[in-house]
Amino acid sequence: MILPIVYNLVIIILRTCFTTIALSYLPVWLTLDYLADFMYIVDMIITVHTGYLEQGILVKDLTQLKKHYLHSKRFLRDLASLLPTDFLYFAFGIQTPMVRINRLLRMPRLNEALDRMETRTSYPNTFRISKLMIYIFVLIHWNACLYFALSSYIGFGSDRWVYPNITKPEFASMRRQYFYCFWFSAQIFTTVGDTPLPKREEEYLFMIADLLIAVLVFASIVGNVGNVITSLRDRDNVFFPNHELVKQYLRSHHISKELRQRIDSWYQHLHINKKIMRENEILQQLPLHLRTEIAVSVHLPTLSKVTIFQSCEKSLLEELVLKLTPQVFSPGEYVCRKGDVGHEMYIIKEGKLAVVADDGVTEFAVLSEGNFFGEISILNIKGNKSGNRRTANIRSIGHSDLFSLSKEDLTDVLSEFPAAKRHLEEKGRQILTKMGMLEESGERETGETEKIETKIKRLESNLEVLQTKLARLMVELESSNRKMQARVEQLEWEVAALGPQVPEDGVEGEQAQDRGEGVGGEVGLEREEAEGEEEEGSDVKVKKQGQGEDSNEVTKEGDGESTKSTKEDVEKTEKGDKSGKDLDDEEKKKEDGGEKNREKGDERPGKGDGAEIEPEDEKKEEGGEEGGEKAEEYEKKGEEVGKKDEGQKK
Repeated sequence: MILPIVYNLVIIILRTCFTTIALSYLPVWLTLDYLADFMYIVDMIITVHTGYLEQGILVKDLTQLKKHYLHSKRFLRDLASLLPTDFLYFAFGIQTPMVRINRLLRMPRLNEALDRMETRTSYPNTFRISKLMIYIFVLIHWNACLYFALSSYIGFGSDRWVYPNITKPEFASMRRQYFYCFWFSAQIFTTVGDTPLPKREEEYLFMIADLLIAVLVFASIVGNVGNVITSLRDRDNVFFPNHELVKQYLRSHHISKELRQRIDSWYQHLHINKKIMRENEILQQLPLHLRTEIAVSVHLPTLSKVTIFQSCEKSLLEELVLKLTPQVFSPGEYVCRKGDVGHEMYIIKEGKLAVVADDGVTEFAVLSEGNFFGEISILNIKGNKSGNRRTANIRSIGHSDLFSLSKEDLTDVLSEFPAAKRHLEEKGRQILTKMGMLEESGERETGETEKIETKIKRLESNLEVLQTKLARLMVELESSNRKMQARVEQLEWEVAALGPQVPEDGVEGEQAQDRGEGVGGEVGLEREEAEGEEEEGSDVKVKKQGQGEDSNEVTKEGDGESTKSTKEDVEKTEKGDKSGKDLDDEEKKKEDGGEKNREKGDERPGKGDGAEIEPEDEKKEEGGEEGGEKAEEYEKKGEEVGKKDEGQKK
C-alpha cells in the first residue's frame, strides 16, 4: 500500500496546481489513478481475511473476521476513500483532479506499513533517517505546488517574490516551473534565507505560515538525527566496553606503556572483529524462554563437544548454556597457570592455545577450536590428588575466544539434577583414574558417604511413612470420640424425654385421695445423667431382687412386656413394677411392720420403690405438658398392677 498512497499524496496536488503537467500526461494519470483504486480494493479484501488478536489468541474464522472489519472505523474510512468522486469531473472538468482528495484517507495505512518495516529491518537507524527525508520531501513538494498556485493567482512576474513570467522561454518549460518552486520552498523550510521579500498581503501570510512550519521541520530534523546518533552510541556502549573510561583510568594511575598497548590492542580486536562481550545485558530484556533458545542455538554445539557433558540430558545443557560467559585473550596471555585453584572450565570457540612448561618456552600440546580444559577442577571430586588445582600452564598463541563456566554456576545447576551430578562425578573419577590422579581412600570415602546418604534417605522415607500412619490414627481417634460423644448426648436426651414429671400439688392431692395410699402423694423422676445402658440394667436387676419373686411375677403378668426388649420398655416396666410394689408394701406394713422397706432404707411411710428418688423443683418445670401426660399414663398402669396384686393375694 505504500506505492498507491504515496502516488495519490504526490500527484493529486501536482496535477491540481500544475495544469500543464496534468493535461500533457492525462492518459498516464488516469491509468495510474484507477490502478491505485484497484489496489485499494484489493487491500480491503485482504484486510477482511487478515486475522486479529482477541485475548492473545489469533482469530482466523472468516465470519468473525468479516464482522470485526465491517463494524470497525477502519472500514468506514476505507469505504470513504473509494467513493466514486471521479463523476465530479463532469461538473468541474477533467483538469481538476482535486475531486480525488478522498483517496488520502488511507494515510494511516501508510504509517502502519512504515512502522512494520522499521521493526523488521536490520538497519532501523538508517530507515528512520530515510523515513524522515520522505516526509520532508512531501512537505516541500506540497509547499512548492501551493507557491506556484499562489503565483498564478497573483500573476506570474508581477513582482520579484512570485514565479517569473512564464512567457519567457527560460521559465516556460514544465520542469523549470516545478524545480524553481521546489527550490524556493526548500530555501524557506531549511531557513537558509536569500528569498525575495514579499510585497502583498497574500505573500506575507504565505511566508508566515512557511516560517512557522520551517521551525517545526528544522526541530524535527535536528531531533531525529540526534536520536539516531545517540542510539548508535548506546549500541556501541552495550556491545563493547567503554574504551574512553578505561583510557582515563590508565592515564590517572600512570600505567606502563606496554600494558596500555596490550589493552588498546584488545579493544581494537573487539571493534574490528565485532566481538560482543556483554551478551547477557543485551538479551536481558527478552523473556527467559527466548533467551534460552538463542543461547541453545549459539552455544549448545560448542558445549556438546565437552566429554563429560556429551551424554547429559538436554534440559541440563539448556540450563548450562545460559551460564556461559565469553572471554577474549590476547597473544601471549596466560589463561591459567600450574598450581592455581580452578574456579572455572574453558571451552575454545576460536583461536589456538598452547600447553607450555614452567619456562614458558617448551610446548607440550596445542589446543584449537572445540577443545576444552579445566573440567575436573569444577566438579570437586574427592580423592583428587591435585586438590582442584591447575596441573598445566595454558597460554594463548594469538587472539583467542573462549567460553568459561564457573564452579558456582555448575553447582547451582547440578543441585536441580542430582542424577546428572552423580553421572558427571563418575565420569570425572574415570578420567582421574586413567590419569592416575585419584586416591583409593578417596573412593572408599566416597562409597561410605554414599552409603550414609542412602541410609539417611531410607530413614527419612520411613519417618514419612510413620508420620502418615500417625496422622491417620489421630484422625480415626477424633472420629471415634465424636461418635461416642454424639451417642452419649442422644442417650441423655432419650432418658430426659422418658422421665415422668411431677404434677402440681392440687391435682396431686386429688389423685392421692382417689387411689388411696397405694401410689403415694407425688410421682416423679429426677433426670439422671445416663452413663451407659449397662448401669441402668444393673439398677433394675438390684431393685427386682430386693422386692422378691411375687412382685416380679405380678409385674410380668400385669404388663405382659419383657424387661429386656428395649430401653423404653425397661423404663416403663420399671415404673409399673414400682407402683405394684407400693401397694404390696402398704399391705405388708400393716401386717408385718414393713420390714423390707426398712431394709432398703425407706423410713417414710406410704412410699414405695417408685418414690425412692425425690423429684427436684428444677426438674418439675422441665417436663411440661408432655411429662404430665406420661405421668398420668404411668399412674394408671400402677393402679392396674396394684389391683391385680390384691386379687392374687385374695
